[in-house]
Amino acid sequence: MSLEDYGGGQGPQPDVLVVTTNDVPGFRVDQVIGEVFGLTVRSRHLGSQIGAGLKSLVGGELKGLTKTLVETRNQAMQRLVEQARARGANAVLAFRFDVSDAADVGTEVCAYGTAVVVTRE
Repeated sequence: MSLEDYGGGQGPQPDVLVVTTNDVPGFRVDQVIGEVFGLTVRSRHLGSQIGAGLKSLVGGELKGLTKTLVETRNQAMQRLVEQARARGANAVLAFRFDVSDAADVGTEVCAYGTAVVVTRE
């Protein structure tokens, strides 16, 4: 698997900065817009489920499922950024992921945080 298969996050100069912290050093929060989130639900592919079941017998990483989860998280994060941008934010603070089962047919991934307007001090 390549780096893109198991990594995520933003590029070097995003138009909407997303951080897990409550503030950004060198910036001040001028306006709190409020909570934003990006949500996606992915169904489980039968082939990957069978492969994962077989792999669980011998142990090791479930690479197909890892790749799917990375893609799902990246999609949820992109939706969060789009919502923040649409509401006039240029940053999201206190960013988090929440992952849960969705009615035993898939995985729900929610990216959430607080949309804000920040300026460099």
